[in-house]
Amino acid sequence: MTTGVERLFDELGHFKRFQACLYFAAIFQAISCGIHYLASVFLVETPKFLCDTPNITDILYRNHSSTSLADIWTHYKPGDGPVVVRTARGDQWELSPCLKALRLDVINFQYEFFGNKTVESCGGFVYDHSEVEQSIVTDWDLVCEKEWLAKLSQPTFMLGVLVGALVFGDVADRIGRRPILMATSLCQFIFGVTVAFTGNYYLFVVMRFFLAMVSSGYLVVVFVYVTEFTGNKVRTWTSMHVHAAFAVGVMVVALVGYLVRVWWIYQIILTLSTSPFLLYCWKFPETPFYLMAKGRYKEAQELLDTMAYFNGLPPTLKVSELKDDGALLKDNKQSGGTAMEVEKRLSILDMFGSLKMAGRSATCWAIWFIGSLGYYVFSLGSVNLGGNQYINLFLAGAVEIPSYLIGCFAMDRVGRKNTCAPALLLGGVACILIIVVPQDIEVLAIVLSMTGKFAIAIAFGLIYLYTCELYPTTIRSLAVGSGSMMCRVGSVVAPFCVYLADIWIYLPQLIVGILAFIIGILTMFLPETLGQPLTSTLKEAEALGSKPKTKNPPALEMNQI
Repeated sequence: MTTGVERLFDELGHFKRFQACLYFAAIFQAISCGIHYLASVFLVETPKFLCDTPNITDILYRNHSSTSLADIWTHYKPGDGPVVVRTARGDQWELSPCLKALRLDVINFQYEFFGNKTVESCGGFVYDHSEVEQSIVTDWDLVCEKEWLAKLSQPTFMLGVLVGALVFGDVADRIGRRPILMATSLCQFIFGVTVAFTGNYYLFVVMRFFLAMVSSGYLVVVFVYVTEFTGNKVRTWTSMHVHAAFAVGVMVVALVGYLVRVWWIYQIILTLSTSPFLLYCWKFPETPFYLMAKGRYKEAQELLDTMAYFNGLPPTLKVSELKDDGALLKDNKQSGGTAMEVEKRLSILDMFGSLKMAGRSATCWAIWFIGSLGYYVFSLGSVNLGGNQYINLFLAGAVEIPSYLIGCFAMDRVGRKNTCAPALLLGGVACILIIVVPQDIEVLAIVLSMTGKFAIAIAFGLIYLYTCELYPTTIRSLAVGSGSMMCRVGSVVAPFCVYLADIWIYLPQLIVGILAFIIGILTMFLPETLGQPLTSTLKEAEALGSKPKTKNPPALEMNQI
């Protein structure tokens, strides 16, 4: 029997002109989400720096001498000895990033000195502006004892992402998808520009937190929005390629970061890059399913007629013909049906109601977590791999595009499990191999890291759909919601993981690789859902992947006797 949902798309098209225009218009703003999520890579960039001393006349560093620090930066390596300077008063100082030492009883101006020194903390700092003209680090001296403030900015942003996903997902179910898309888009523009003019660190963090909330809110709701306008024949592709728009945002960050080295100008340009969306988002319609669910049948009928007109079809479909499922649900509620009573009693504990379901839920949560953790570790950490940091970040975004194409193709050919598990295993192996890469072969390390990002992106892209298919209708939203929470936890943990590169440059990738490999093995024990109908009860969901028991035919039984 054809449901109302299937009939709507069968008659109006699964992805015709109306849906295509709306889809590409909606995901255009998703580019800004990728932009703001990764913008901190260059906002909080820390260049080489030293303690500042006024009136420097001569400088020594190893075998290099100069009268200007600008000539020394190309040779200076932090941790490889101090920079020795002489001032106009004749004082000689040994400058390090966080300390400076005044030489006592000096005779000659030379690099090596074995006499007494007076060590003191820095009163100010001087920065290498050859790569970074201005960042929040150079503007507000977020180095040494204040370094943790710079490192806290990205986790705080990701915390805003978590809060935004919780708040706006619920509000969109109450007041509609269209108002949330419009409000979050406008707020992205307002908060994005405000961040550039904050003037102090704490206001900067607060504005970025609000920016994270509205960016996350848009991304969560746009998934639902495009899903409710596209048919099941293209839903895999349309949902996966919202991620592709996010990846374009990552590439935009790399390009603008390369061209603009002043953080507040960089922030304004990034925000303005998707501002044209504000000129037409107010024309977006509400989704037909939301209108019908809220009883706004006249508006729903007008929308169906508009869709038919744009798609070159006769406006013959009537809302009254699509209300059968809703009427059935209403009857169930009025009669106090058992199904509704069971649904009300279900909670997150039911995802762990049996050993089989507990294992499935734990594995799904782990995939959500490693997908998010790996995604942001590879993206945020790409600038630490050596080589050109702008090219590295651009490649980190670019490798996602083919990963979603291949992921979509593989999901519908070899299955969800047979795509997800090999992708995680490939990502794990690629990252673990980084251990054996010599430090001087940066290209190989970058290739392995990008291979890991490519593989993790496949798993991260398909887990949304896979989770929906692994759980029954009664707890499907709960399963996706709880998985999304694990995803946000991974995104909050990711920046801290990236900071482990201070211990060893490839440690973040190694951690992700080990986890991805282990979770890839666990994924092999999940049931395959390709070609399986969506389940309605926990019993049906638990039976996924199990071979049905069949009785022997009578003739065979007689032969056995």
